[in-house]
Amino acid sequence: MFNNSIDERTMETKIRAKIIEEMVGSPKEHIETTFNDLLEKIKKEFEVVEETINEPEEIKGMWSTFAELEINFNDMNQLTGFCFDFMPSSVEIISPKELKVGHNDINNLLNDILAKLHQYSMMLKNTIAENKILKKKLS
Repeated sequence: MFNNSIDERTMETKIRAKIIEEMVGSPKEHIETTFNDLLEKIKKEFEVVEETINEPEEIKGMWSTFAELEINFNDMNQLTGFCFDFMPSSVEIISPKELKVGHNDINNLLNDILAKLHQYSMMLKNTIAENKILKKKLS
């Protein structure tokens, strides 16, 4: 686990981060519903302390929306899990100003990143192989 500074007022270890979640798609109603569902899921699983939600805007026939959220995370592992599960477009740790991180924590983080990259790499290779097979069948 990552060791964080302890907030002396609450005696709890927390990491506060500003998160930006974005969504693009069509039609507008689908984006609104899907994005609201995503935000509700985040609020059920995490301690959202502040939020600013922007109305969808049309850009080149697609609809785009985003939300700025401040979330308290119990530790760095929870923040990392959030990033893998919800794929925010931006993360800014607001507090604490410094984090004490052990080598086992870095090892776990790097291995999680590598596992996700290997998963995406395998999916891409499978898609390329399927595409080649489909092209051969068409010609």
